[in-house]
Amino acid sequence: RDLHLSLRRQRQMCIRDSIDVLRKVSFDSALFRKELKKASRRLLPYEYNELIIWVKEFTANKPELEGVLV
Repeated sequence: RDLHLSLRRQRQMCIRDSIDVLRKVSFDSALFRKELKKASRRLLPYEYNELIIWVKEFTANKPELEGVLV
């Protein structure tokens, strides 16, 4: 049981780390796309889906990041 909780925390940290990186590179749409692609390879499918939800919310009012999910 403790191992399961530990693994779950590690996976949550992966998502948080990806979000932190994306926030830091959000000044450059090409870099944002590159980091998003890296995250897609690193995260499990359900984690990536969570990240995409965050990206949609984060980029909603940022025209400079329009099209990063294409």
